[in-house]
Amino acid sequence: MVAVLGVDACPTGWVAIELKDGRFARAWWETGLRSLLREAEQGAARTGLEVVAVDMPLGLLDEGWRQADAEAAAVLGRLRGSVFRVPPRAVWLEPDYVAASRRCRELTGAGLSRQSWGLAAKLREANACLADANGDRLFEVHPEVSFWALAGGIPLTHRKKSWAGQMARRSLLATAGVDLPDELGPAGRVPPDDILDAAAAAWSAHRIAQGRAGSFPDPPQRDGQGRRLAIWY
Repeated sequence: MVAVLGVDACPTGWVAIELKDGRFARAWWETGLRSLLREAEQGAARTGLEVVAVDMPLGLLDEGWRQADAEAAAVLGRLRGSVFRVPPRAVWLEPDYVAASRRCRELTGAGLSRQSWGLAAKLREANACLADANGDRLFEVHPEVSFWALAGGIPLTHRKKSWAGQMARRSLLATAGVDLPDELGPAGRVPPDDILDAAAAAWSAHRIAQGRAGSFPDPPQRDGQGRRLAIWY
């Protein structure tokens, strides 16, 4: 049995969808990513958990922009703005937005959006998990890229917070065998777009575990520690 996890950041922390052999198994959430991964690892002996796909940039460069972000944005059509350019590591070490934006301009020639800086705490949290014992199980995904792949390489036209967008995404998942139940327990309090994103991440995780996933770029870049740096789908 192949067990995988898809994880998405949500307003109250992190939400996870687990698939077993590509089918929905369970959903849950935790306030911290490390505690969520610890819960997953505790069950790994029972489930044989192989891959954890996380919707958050994993891997930072010492200089320049990541190739993954540019390549992923290029396939998403009108939704390309959902992929933001991830600046170098030093930018994320700054204490506040003003300092980070200034540092970003020094290193890249371009400033940093407030929307990007809003992910700073969770981006740092996710990248800290790469150094953990099972950090090699973590793969970066982007749900819109996963949905693009689910749709046969066609970018979606409706945004994920719209009714049409959510119905299209749920339908794509169901067609791929990922049927999300109406009742998700405590995880059901998480916004529906975050649930759908976690499910798309889990679908990509299953493809990674089977050796069928693609990546932007292909082959992946490497960060300063030699870890892979790519968006998988």
